[in-house]
Amino acid sequence: MAVAAYASLVSLAHVLDNVHCRAQLGRLHVDMKQIEYLEEGVNFFLKFLEVNSGRGEVNGDLWKQLGEVVFAAEQIIDFHVVYEIRLRYQGETGVSGLSAFKEDIEQVIDSIEYIKNEILAEEEVPKDVQPGKQPKLSEHGETSSVTPSDGKNTIVGFDEHEVAIMDVLTRDEPNLQIIPIVGMGGNGKTTLAKAVFDNQYIADHFDRCIWLTVSQEYKVQDILVGLLNDGKVKANDGNIDRLGESLHKELFKRRYLIVMDDVWSVQAWDDLRKYFPDNCNRSRILITTRLYDVAAYLGSSTYPMTFLDSEKSWNLFCQTTFGEKDCPYPELQEFGRGIVENCKGLPLEIVVIGGLLSKSDMSREYWESVAKNVSSFGNSGYDEHCLKILSLSYNHLPIPLKSCFLFLGSYPEDSKIVVADLTRRWIANGLIRAVDERSSEDIAMEFIKDLFARNLIFVRKQTIIGKIKVCGIHDLLRHLCLKEVEKEQFIRSPKVQDTKNDGAAVCFLCGDASPDDVIDVSKLIFPSPSGVSPPSICGSCRMMYSHITRERLAGIMSGSHDEFDFLHPTQARYVSVTTREDVVYVWPSLQLLWNLQTLKITVYEPSYQLVFPDEIWEMPQLRHLVVTPRMAIFPDPATATHAEGRESIVLEKLQTLSGIRNFNWTKDALDRIPNLNTLEVSYKSKGEGSTESSNHSLCNLIQLQKLQSLKIAFAPKNIAFPSSLKELCLERSTYKIPWSGLSIIGSLPNLEKLKLREATEGSEWYPVEGEFLRLKKLTIWYSDLVQWRADREHFPTLEALRLQFIDSLEEIPSGIGDIPTLHRIELEDCGPSAFDSACQIWEEQQSMENDTLEILVKYRWEWHPISKFIRQHESEHEDEEEFQHEDKNGDD
Repeated sequence: MAVAAYASLVSLAHVLDNVHCRAQLGRLHVDMKQIEYLEEGVNFFLKFLEVNSGRGEVNGDLWKQLGEVVFAAEQIIDFHVVYEIRLRYQGETGVSGLSAFKEDIEQVIDSIEYIKNEILAEEEVPKDVQPGKQPKLSEHGETSSVTPSDGKNTIVGFDEHEVAIMDVLTRDEPNLQIIPIVGMGGNGKTTLAKAVFDNQYIADHFDRCIWLTVSQEYKVQDILVGLLNDGKVKANDGNIDRLGESLHKELFKRRYLIVMDDVWSVQAWDDLRKYFPDNCNRSRILITTRLYDVAAYLGSSTYPMTFLDSEKSWNLFCQTTFGEKDCPYPELQEFGRGIVENCKGLPLEIVVIGGLLSKSDMSREYWESVAKNVSSFGNSGYDEHCLKILSLSYNHLPIPLKSCFLFLGSYPEDSKIVVADLTRRWIANGLIRAVDERSSEDIAMEFIKDLFARNLIFVRKQTIIGKIKVCGIHDLLRHLCLKEVEKEQFIRSPKVQDTKNDGAAVCFLCGDASPDDVIDVSKLIFPSPSGVSPPSICGSCRMMYSHITRERLAGIMSGSHDEFDFLHPTQARYVSVTTREDVVYVWPSLQLLWNLQTLKITVYEPSYQLVFPDEIWEMPQLRHLVVTPRMAIFPDPATATHAEGRESIVLEKLQTLSGIRNFNWTKDALDRIPNLNTLEVSYKSKGEGSTESSNHSLCNLIQLQKLQSLKIAFAPKNIAFPSSLKELCLERSTYKIPWSGLSIIGSLPNLEKLKLREATEGSEWYPVEGEFLRLKKLTIWYSDLVQWRADREHFPTLEALRLQFIDSLEEIPSGIGDIPTLHRIELEDCGPSAFDSACQIWEEQQSMENDTLEILVKYRWEWHPISKFIRQHESEHEDEEEFQHEDKNGDD
């Protein structure tokens, strides 16, 4: 129960910080001495658990009791704060409820003091547990001298498997073939299939390559949409026949490879097989499954995945643990080989235990203890054996990392987990404890890297500069998460809410369809108006939050019932709203979500703009506000009404402001958001009225010295860019920048990504040496550029170049190909001259044995390597020469 108690304590610490802030600014009536005493108790337990995380629990019952007390404290505080906000919203004072609140908090403090004394009686408190000290976090509670794994998805021992599968896929059998790869979970089926799928030879061999994960619970329409959209499941109208017909047409007369990963039933295949045409052109379908009967049903040439032998197991272990082919520590070899032997050739176990040991201090004593633990699992059944091996790595995680790892179990099986979304949900659930001067976001990204290095998550997608963008978790590890969550009673209250307003019945907490239970309207803080149905809640949420005796909900109304009627838990910290309705105003009582950190609003088919209330400036916990599409009106803080004598709130935690339109960036407004990191704004297009005469004070943006990402659509004149910028995107600018004027942007010292879409004017660009010194990715869309003169000195660190819809460009400068860091050029709908110069660059780099540069061309909505077009051109040229030769002989 220690992990759940720790997570609850971190969450309460965030709540108390918010209470402290609001009280100091005169927004809340509390006894500050009580709050500070409660904070001291919370900090004591946090530090105690951090220091003792590797030494076992003191007493499970005490941690369970502590978790319940902390949960009760959050409920009490939430009720009091919401009560005061409601009274103030109605023009009344909240002092009348202070006495009862003090009595409730006093009981919480007494309970915490009792538990503290009980723990002190059982355990000697380490010296590190002192106010103001942050204990060192490692798996042993000590500083570890680590030789970490490089975290790569290694496929050591799979080489012959990869060759064999590629041979089956490319042999001359003309008929459509289904090749199932079968084996137990964790033995590398997906890793092997992915290695084959990503092989350049395979990409060149097939006209269309699609990867899709099927999993146990699937919907045929989602699979079909995913196949139509290269594995990305998008919204659809649910008509299976129409989708299937579209897929059949898409694949007809094309040689295709489809990888269907993690198939659990023959029904999944039977539901789809009629949509895959047999073109007799060597198309293939590669399937991975754990079930031998499914594999036998699907294909005659089943490929079984065998366990690794002892030598390959050892090589994989060493590569994972040390990044080398062998163990560099002779005194650890005996223990290491014993550990590997007990993993029984299962790759997942080997890489997970290797990830654990790669983070250790490489001491003989520690390795011996791990070896003894692993060997004790030898007589277990295989499923139990796997879980015990994996739980060993979990048990040795630092306790702050344990709670974040367990949270991964809340994602559906085989999910593509967007890292930005995951880290925000970690923070919103109170799982990240900010320490020193580091932000919660920075600490969350460190946790992502740590979990990756320990092989507890894997990378699905990276950014061009190598950051993890999308990750995943293996099914066996997810199963471990679910078991630990159940044991810990980990998630205690609904702090994250996904709301969909598309007419379908969905759970108002998680957004899942077909809820099987309904909350009683009488439990709402604000009664539901007549004609509005009570909110629905699904069975899984009802079960997860079964310990909550009274739902804390607030009805957030705006104008009429049919505009934007949503119900939210007042403790929600992360709210994602998706709606197809026209929205005029966003909840005038938004401030009831007093702990809100992230607000995402997506409006499909909008005809009106969102208008945020003045109360948005009264939310000091707000970190991310994202509106899609860019259509939100943000209130001017100068016109926002504040009670007389109260200090203005500075939104110090606000980092992301996206989707804002026509905002005036006055000095006062910028003073209120000093730590903004990401900004996306737009201004009226010419069709809506020119902005050239309007003053939106964009020159004041230079004041945002922590701004790293800036995106402006329909930008007017007079923009000043802060030197902190790393990413800049200018779209459809009202005022076009002449190419010679790009020196202002080129001189930004930290700029790494630049995207220009209909943002420039002129036909010539001659960059100046000494600019764009750190630029890694350059994208140019819709430009009249004709002549571009540049070489490696002008973009010395460029890694990726993307040119789209540039018909007039005479050539891509040949010197671009000589940039040593460049590894990718992409062309989409550019003129033949640009294409020819790209071919020339590729051939020149190939002649110099530069195999790292990849040049891709988009053709028929797909990206193809330029080498494919070069070979086609050469083949056509050879055919023409042969025809001419035969014709000449015929004349003779």
